Amino acid sequence: MSKENKKIIPVGPFMPLLEEPEFFRLHVEGETVVDVDLDIGYNHRGIEKLCEEKTYEQVCFVIERICGICSTSHPIAYVQAVEDAGDIPVPPRALYIRTIIAELERIHSHLLWLGLAGHFLGYNTVFMWGWKYREIICDILERITGNRQSYAMMKVGGVKRNISDKEREKAIKDLEALIPKLDMFLGAVSDDPVLHARLKGVGILPKQAAIDYCALGPLARGSGLAIDVRKDEPYAAYSELDWNIIVQEEGDVFAKAVVRVLEMYESAKIIRQAIENMPEGEIDSNPESVPAGQGQGRAEAPRGECFHYIRSDGANRPARHKARAPTFMNLPTFKVTMVGQHIADACIASAAIDPCYCCTERVTVLEKKTGRESILTHKDLVKMSQERTEELRKKI
Repeated sequence: MSKENKKIIPVGPFMPLLEEPEFFRLHVEGETVVDVDLDIGYNHRGIEKLCEEKTYEQVCFVIERICGICSTSHPIAYVQAVEDAGDIPVPPRALYIRTIIAELERIHSHLLWLGLAGHFLGYNTVFMWGWKYREIICDILERITGNRQSYAMMKVGGVKRNISDKEREKAIKDLEALIPKLDMFLGAVSDDPVLHARLKGVGILPKQAAIDYCALGPLARGSGLAIDVRKDEPYAAYSELDWNIIVQEEGDVFAKAVVRVLEMYESAKIIRQAIENMPEGEIDSNPESVPAGQGQGRAEAPRGECFHYIRSDGANRPARHKARAPTFMNLPTFKVTMVGQHIADACIASAAIDPCYCCTERVTVLEKKTGRESILTHKDLVKMSQERTEELRKKI
């Protein structure tokens, strides 16, 4: 390949496929990605420092804003870190409620991802299905927490709101109505030959690479790693419930899609068990203070492990707070999954890790030979991905 055919496609720092402003430099030869450079740190919100100026109660509301879709995963990890630091007990009923909220969030997050993945591929019906049936979960969350997102349920020592018998019964009925819709997604993923051609062998993350890059969540489980904080270091009520870790061995985008679809069935099973077996009693141990000490909390967010560290000096606010989101660990795997891919596959290869993308739409293509720049918008990338799907559909 001559130097004239080598180009750099800068993706970011602002683009809708990025959870925060970050910068990916795709080195391409013709239509093939041959290398990826990754720069992070464009968006420092100062959340850890903010938390050191808030009371333990107020911190819960701040860290719900770390990620809109994982707005209960971070609070669960945080309160567990504080409870670990202060040896604070949590009533059993509160542990079950934490589990229910976390698994409802997992289903709604996976449905959101499936919808967006369908859009990137040109399957806009899947996009509409995913977001329509996600409303069932959002309605349950609104009834039992008061919010469709940022549920404000977690607190040190328990939860803020109980779940009534009426709300529990309605939640079970809604989940039963959701299962046939999940069957439809599973059938679409399993039977569509175009999806098989479009997703199999694309964006492969081998098992050893997943280990080397410390991949988390469905990204790792789609590469054959049976890791899940809910099993490896059980919290909330997970150790008392019957459920399985979903693992696929292939490591490609198709495997990651299958993992997420099957995980929704497991989440529905967990929620039903938690609702039916929820013990009576208090929902809050009402701790008066957090003694000096340090602790860590881990939670399995829809995208992988959330980690929070707290150090207390005995005051009513943390002396040090450290948070790590799963996307931070999963982003570097682009060095493996994107190299060798067609440019039109870069969109779905990046989407496969399910980051929380929320930035403006701008991609610049720089031609080294002429020094000319041209602009590729997010719509352009999606169009390229959809055209790739159409090419495969015509061949099948």
